[in-house]
Amino acid sequence: MGLSIGLVGLPNVGKSTTFNALTKAQNAEAANYPFCTIEPNKATVPVPDNRLEALAKIVNPERIQYSTLDFVDIAGLVKGASKGEGLGNKFLSNIRETEVILQIVRCFEDENIVHTEGRINPLDDVEIIENELIFADIEVLTNRIDRLNKQAKNDKDSAIMAEFAQELAEFLAEGNLARNFPKANSELFGQLNHDVRLLSAKEIIYGANVDEEGLTTDNEHVLALVAHAQKTGCEVVKLCAKIEEELIGLDDEERNEFLRDLGIEESGLEQIIRKGFDKLGYMSYFTAGVKEVRSWTIRKNSTAPKAASAIHNDFEKGFIRAEVIAYNDFVECGGEAKSKEAGKMRLEGKEYIVQDGDIMHFRFNL
Repeated sequence: MGLSIGLVGLPNVGKSTTFNALTKAQNAEAANYPFCTIEPNKATVPVPDNRLEALAKIVNPERIQYSTLDFVDIAGLVKGASKGEGLGNKFLSNIRETEVILQIVRCFEDENIVHTEGRINPLDDVEIIENELIFADIEVLTNRIDRLNKQAKNDKDSAIMAEFAQELAEFLAEGNLARNFPKANSELFGQLNHDVRLLSAKEIIYGANVDEEGLTTDNEHVLALVAHAQKTGCEVVKLCAKIEEELIGLDDEERNEFLRDLGIEESGLEQIIRKGFDKLGYMSYFTAGVKEVRSWTIRKNSTAPKAASAIHNDFEKGFIRAEVIAYNDFVECGGEAKSKEAGKMRLEGKEYIVQDGDIMHFRFNL
C-alpha cells in the first residue's frame, strides 16, 4: 500500500543505527563519517500490536500476520542540499516519495562522534533540515507558478491556482512549513500538493536520539526539541539508537527485562512505528482463525466493503454483509463462539464504518 516513512537528518546523528534497529538487521552500514549512506536503504517492518498476541492465545493459529510499514533510510542532508550540496537533490527526491518524515535529531553529547556543524544544538539541526525542505518546495512552486501564469491567459482555474501557489510560496519564504499553512486543509492545497508533492507538507515525527541516561530524564536538548515540536504541531519520540540496536536478537522475555532495567516500558522504536502508522492515517482490523490471526491495514473511517477489499477486491464488489465482533468483546468472551452466545456479534452492512481492532468476517457473492 506504499506506507513509507523516510528517515532524515544531518549526517552522523544516528539514522543508519536507528534503521538497523528498526529492521532488526544490520543491512544499513553505520560509520562515523558523513554520507555513509548514498542509496536509500529500504525495509519493511511489522507494526507492533499486542492485541494480535492476545487473539493468538485464544485462537491458537498456525501463524500471526502483522500490519507493516516501509522505512527508508535517506542519506544525511547538509546545508545547501536544495542547491545540490552533498548530493542533496537526489536525497530530497527520495524524501518526496515517502509519506511521513522521521527526523532523527542528535540530543546527546559525545566528543568521540563528530558533528558536521561542530556543535550539538538540536534546534539548529532541525532548522537546517527543514529550511532545505522549504527551499526545495519554493523552487518547485516557482516553476509551477510560471507554468500556471502562462496557462492563466486562457484558463480561469489556472489563474486561481497561480494566485494560491504564490500565496503559499510567500508563506514558505518566511521560514514556515507548508503543513502549517492556514489554508492547508483547503481543496486547492490538496490539489497543488498532489501535483508537486511538497516536502514540508509531510507529517513530521522528531526522533530525539539520546544517550542511556537521557531515556529516563529529559536533558536540555530534548526539552528544547519538545518545545519546538509543540509550536509546529509535531510529535517527539525519545530513543537511544545505540540501546535499540543492542536489543536486536534478544527474545521477548530478555528484551522486556532489558527495558525494565532501563526504567522504560516500551522502546522508542516501537513508539515511532505506531505513531508513524497513525500519522499515515491508517488503522487495523483483524481476522482470527486457526490458519492465521492477521492484521489488515485500512484507512481510518473506511466502510465495511472498502475494508473487505484489503483482503481481495472481489470482496468489495460482491459484499453482502460483515460479521463483526469488537476486540474487547472477543477477548472478554474468549473467542468467536462465546461472543456469539453472548450476543456480541453484529451483522453490519455497506454503510458501517470499521472501528480499529474489529474482528471481522465478510459474506460476499460473486
